[in-house]
Amino acid sequence: MDYQAITLAIRDDIATLTLNRPDVMNALNTQMRAEITHAVKDASARARVLVMTGAGAAFCSGQDLGDGGNAANLDLERTLRDEYVPMLRAIMDSPIPTIAAVNGAAAGAGANLALAFDVVIAADDAVFIQAFARIGLIPDAGGTYFLPRQIGMAKAMGAALFADKITAQQACDWGMIYETVPTRDFADHWQARAAHLAKGPTTTYRHIKDAIRGSFENTLDDQLALEARLQGACGKTRDFKEGVLAFLEKRPANYEGR
Repeated sequence: MDYQAITLAIRDDIATLTLNRPDVMNALNTQMRAEITHAVKDASARARVLVMTGAGAAFCSGQDLGDGGNAANLDLERTLRDEYVPMLRAIMDSPIPTIAAVNGAAAGAGANLALAFDVVIAADDAVFIQAFARIGLIPDAGGTYFLPRQIGMAKAMGAALFADKITAQQACDWGMIYETVPTRDFADHWQARAAHLAKGPTTTYRHIKDAIRGSFENTLDDQLALEARLQGACGKTRDFKEGVLAFLEKRPANYEGR
């Protein structure tokens, strides 16, 4: 695909997907959603870690309300079903670790796009806004799924009803994101985090994702059985054998991702 609304670069097993509509704060239109879906699938097959960030001053301002003409005539149900769901599923189903490097405002669907990633790292001047109620909508793009699980019912309800700006530090303190770092160190930090994952046991990372996500739907017995099955699969990988050998030889492991 010839990308127009994003860029995708793959180097040293790290795929960097940059939302590239800085003139509209990287608002999501039909073209961008299709390109993200394609790029995530492509990166998942060719890289060992995927990072999404935004060009310019914002991460993503959410739905482009000017996309397709009059906002009042938007078929939001169709848009969510046919465009957002495939995009979010591509991210959630990616077999490699995914990082959202939130470099500025993440609002509405842009905030929830970030929350679909395995790890969210934010610059300390970033903000997260569930802005939907301001225009008479409910949180979408997975917001009603992610938020209660990440920050609990009380915080999720308040964030949705009041549509307050949530600072990166608040988001970190609440458990919405993994970490926040000073803006001056932001790019170096997320690149180092991505490099760490790109050199790690990729198959094991996929099983970690499956185990942690599965826990929300499982009983204790179901989860213990899932752990046993996935741990058995990890034990058969080349990376497990290399990890044990490296531990015994007191040297860094050289993981192949399989």
